Amino acid sequence: MRGLTLDALTPGVSVPRAFRDAEEEHLATRRAAGLFDFSFIAHFEIRGPGAAAYLDAIQSRNVRRLPVGRIAYTLLLAADGAVFIDATLWRLGEDLWWLFTGRRGDRRWLAERASGLDVALRDRSGEHAVIALQGPQSGRVLARTIGAGATAELAYFRFAEASLGGIRACVGRLGYSGELGYEILVPAAQGAQAWVRLLDDGASIGIRECGFAAANSLRIESGFVLFGSEITGRESAAELGLQRLVEGTHRRPESATRRLAGLIPGVRPTLARTGATVPAARLTSECDSPLLRRRIALGYVPAAVLPGATVRLADGRLAGVARLPFYDPGRRLPRATPL
Repeated sequence: MRGLTLDALTPGVSVPRAFRDAEEEHLATRRAAGLFDFSFIAHFEIRGPGAAAYLDAIQSRNVRRLPVGRIAYTLLLAADGAVFIDATLWRLGEDLWWLFTGRRGDRRWLAERASGLDVALRDRSGEHAVIALQGPQSGRVLARTIGAGATAELAYFRFAEASLGGIRACVGRLGYSGELGYEILVPAAQGAQAWVRLLDDGASIGIRECGFAAANSLRIESGFVLFGSEITGRESAAELGLQRLVEGTHRRPESATRRLAGLIPGVRPTLARTGATVPAARLTSECDSPLLRRRIALGYVPAAVLPGATVRLADGRLAGVARLPFYDPGRRLPRATPL
């Protein structure tokens, strides 16, 4: 990942090549397919007779109901119910799980909570290259690599082993772009070979190598949260709009005073408003939307503020409140037929 930041594009001003690239990468992912290197993520293996009890204690989903071969999007929770970070949980066997988070430093937090339980926690971060293949044509690209049958059989939030051009791979159908997509794990030493194979297989389809700036603008359009931005360790599931992920004993009555919403920032007003109080909002992420051709953002607004209202940001700009996600409101595209 290149770590670029896509900033405002001002008409009539020369735009740095890196920013133009990010916009092109974003649009390629929306229209065809994009390839992202997510190998930075943390990968933890959890196994043993106490694995389910351990997972029950630290995260929000009912793991005992998750079949082998399925993936769950989940929240790691502090003792007070605040969200520590979001994660994906993959069930490989009766007492064997993989947990992925965005920070390798989460190992300490996880290890502290494993103390005294009959569970083994192994940090496998860096053992695999993690390649995200995203976009409406990603199924066609994958079919050329692992076969049409294997691609067609892989349902949303499921994973399976596959041969990627002779490389042993684990392929999960999920992603961070709001499109049909896959995350592909291969041995780290064969990551470059797998990357080139996917690029070659997708060349005629319009696949594009993509960096962090494109991943960021795609996830903001799709209303997905990011640790360090929307999740800082103080937010509740209700404030994040993720109450649906809280099950079992973690479910508790909660009345949030703020909620995550879409924001459409405007310009700094030249005249102060009279006769009306404009509620304050806390902006957490912002980008230019290459698809919508306007500035968009995520942020926290008072719970009573509805879409269509106006809020004031900390820098004085006014912003309209919008429903999330900005893109694909029904979130149907990730569940689309891949071929």
